[in-house]
Amino acid sequence: MFNDIATARKIWQALGVASAIAISLATASATFAGECPADKMKANARSMVDYKPVGVTDVTLGSIDLGKQPAHIEGRELRFRKLTIEPGGIVPWHSHDDRPALIFVQQGEVVEYASNCVDPIVHKAGDLRPEVYGTSHWWKNLGKETVILYVGDVRKDPTDHNM
Repeated sequence: MFNDIATARKIWQALGVASAIAISLATASATFAGECPADKMKANARSMVDYKPVGVTDVTLGSIDLGKQPAHIEGRELRFRKLTIEPGGIVPWHSHDDRPALIFVQQGEVVEYASNCVDPIVHKAGDLRPEVYGTSHWWKNLGKETVILYVGDVRKDPTDHNM
């Protein structure tokens, strides 16, 4: 009987360790999904390209004048948009040096070509991409499925229609 209890305890311990490893791996892959690997980060890794928008629909779902809010951030607008990128579609080169944003990939898979990453970055449904100072890039839908992005950004110039 002592042998059976010791064996059961070892099995449970092994299952506990295996579970901890599985959770760690799942968490690590989720953390790095859609990010440039650290060893691929490089200033000016990619030059600006002059592609025009192709197959992209950009709809502002709502906006708030931040100068009229208690924060009193004059000349800034908090905006929420839906971008639809058809297969083969391109979101042209743009900078986030003065327009921070959060991008949520609701559907599909899209490739980002960032100025500070040697390799293209793949974003899949469920990924959240922060775009901050130092981010300049363009995106392309290389797949066969329409990509849907939801974008929250803080825009300075209401006449700026860059993506």
